Amino acid sequence: MHVSAKADYGMRALMFLTQSYAADPSRLVKGEAIASSQGIPMKFLEGILRQLRQAGIVASQRGAEGGYRLDRGPSSITIADVVRALDGPLAAVRGQRPEDLDYSGASEHLRDVWVAVRAAMRHVLEGVTLADVASGSLPPDVTQLLAEPGAWQRR
Repeated sequence: MHVSAKADYGMRALMFLTQSYAADPSRLVKGEAIASSQGIPMKFLEGILRQLRQAGIVASQRGAEGGYRLDRGPSSITIADVVRALDGPLAAVRGQRPEDLDYSGASEHLRDVWVAVRAAMRHVLEGVTLADVASGSLPPDVTQLLAEPGAWQRR
């Protein structure tokens, strides 16, 4: 799986907002504070936060007292929600949904592999929330994946 810079920066911004939410759910955080603390270029962050606002993940308020906050609790926002808001479907093949592909001959069962990959990604990304990441308490099935032989090895 390729994690885009947009998704990575979006998650980092949301983790910062999750920390703020824990202290005060209504507290607004300036974009500059997020950008500087997470090393995210401000112009890029503005676009990311706009997309997250349109997806109902982040709320914003303009003005001198304005800023950003989570629009709902971190336990109700999954990593899949964020990736979909910023990058679209979790698994696409040449821009198409895997179930819409039509292979024939020697490749006829390849679609099944792509659908299975999407199902595996959904299982992890839909099962982990911002609250899980913030607390460092990932679901048991995810921690089991981390413990599999070779999970931390590059290939």
